[in-house]
Amino acid sequence: MKIAISKGDFFDKFARTNDKLLFMKSFLKAILLLIFVSFVIACSTVKPDVLATFPDAEFWLTTADQSALMTKQSPLVFTETSNSNPTITIDDSKTFQEIDGFGYCLTGGSATLINNMEPKKQKALLKELFETNGNAIGVSYLRVSIGASDLDPAVFSYDDLHEDEFDPTLSRFSLDHDKKDLIPILKKILAINPNIKILGSPWSAPTWMKDNGNSKGGSLLPHFYDSYAQYFVKYINGMKAKGIAIDAITIQNEPLHPGNNPSMYMEAKDQAIFIKKHLGPAFAAAKIKTKIIVYDHNCDKPQYPLEILNDAEANKYVDGSAFHLYSGEITALSNVHDAHPDKNVYFTEQWTGGPGDFPNDLKWNTENLIIGATRNWSRTVLQWNLAADPQYKPFTPGGCTTCMGAITIDASAVKRNPAYYVIAQASKFVRPGSFRIASNNIDKLPNVAFKTPEGKKVLIVLNTGTTSTNFTIRYDGKNATAKLNSGAVGTFVW
Repeated sequence: MKIAISKGDFFDKFARTNDKLLFMKSFLKAILLLIFVSFVIACSTVKPDVLATFPDAEFWLTTADQSALMTKQSPLVFTETSNSNPTITIDDSKTFQEIDGFGYCLTGGSATLINNMEPKKQKALLKELFETNGNAIGVSYLRVSIGASDLDPAVFSYDDLHEDEFDPTLSRFSLDHDKKDLIPILKKILAINPNIKILGSPWSAPTWMKDNGNSKGGSLLPHFYDSYAQYFVKYINGMKAKGIAIDAITIQNEPLHPGNNPSMYMEAKDQAIFIKKHLGPAFAAAKIKTKIIVYDHNCDKPQYPLEILNDAEANKYVDGSAFHLYSGEITALSNVHDAHPDKNVYFTEQWTGGPGDFPNDLKWNTENLIIGATRNWSRTVLQWNLAADPQYKPFTPGGCTTCMGAITIDASAVKRNPAYYVIAQASKFVRPGSFRIASNNIDKLPNVAFKTPEGKKVLIVLNTGTTSTNFTIRYDGKNATAKLNSGAVGTFVW
């Protein structure tokens, strides 16, 4: 029997068959494309060094010739590729001291210069100094003088009297002198960074408490030890009432240097007596938690803080010791730490002399302070005055006449000096609460490493050699290659 198929039925059937074939071909193409994309993703995930198109480490640079000044560079990429360069290996399984901060002394003169700036320029400067975003440098620790330092326009205390007058109950104590410039500027700083830590240091007790009745030199009379302890209590409580927390105090700035104006001589045995019999009990009675830090002078006399720390009665009130580096070796900090590892170490002052020498100032301060002090257990690195004018003013009669500020303020114009960049290379990145971590020192490439509270790693490296140097940063089995010119400082963050 023949089955008749019309021409129309034949073509309809052919068309349906062709549609199915086209669908199958499209479907197979989609499957193959999906497999290919999955393969590419898998390869880029399993072998990041093959397709490492993202930066691993930020790189911020300051050079000796000032061609780069805290300038962000092209990022570094970590790979598994090894080389024969000198290698700095970071080991964050080994931790050392916690960091409180980096900064300056906000002298009375610094506060006056800043307070007298045009409001818009003053606001911009404070944001640049104390914020961390953008090009701000994130200063995180300040030292202020209790009464005048030698970088105030005139000498004063908080209880000044006429000759032959005395005020053992401190009935005339007043912070009025600081209300004009220092306190207003501190409040503006605290509005930017409420967590900034402040250290207070006296240059002298009121003259009526001293054996020479003078702001320069002389010693604290023993029968005024109680009054002077209450002077600290009133200062801390008075600043607190203004909304300013004093995190720590030192007993006396440079107690073995009575030649400044103001200044006061205080031997270690006398500082120990003052702490254990007067200041410590006064703080306890007033429920003051402000830390008591001893010494606050050069690294050549580590026996001074050790004498106090070895006194068990004084020791219980003391948080740690503070140092400057106008003489001695920075390793003295480790000597004191090793003798009393339960006590803290702080670096609290180093000047830059005007008119300055940028390459050498950058190199010396970075090597000895940013790297040296922190590798020797210091929780802080503070340079001396934050600001001065072009003539290094203000200063007291008999005060420092060539102390160059981290910034020079001329009316409302600001010039940034070596100490600005020395601190900035650390303060912006090594935030309070960071810990120093292990890194090996290399000849001509001194360095120090930290781990931040957010888990980032920060490495600061200085090239002390006379030529450009390529080196490798090694972390967690990966390597990144960097280069620093002679005298340059690099901060690497990942």
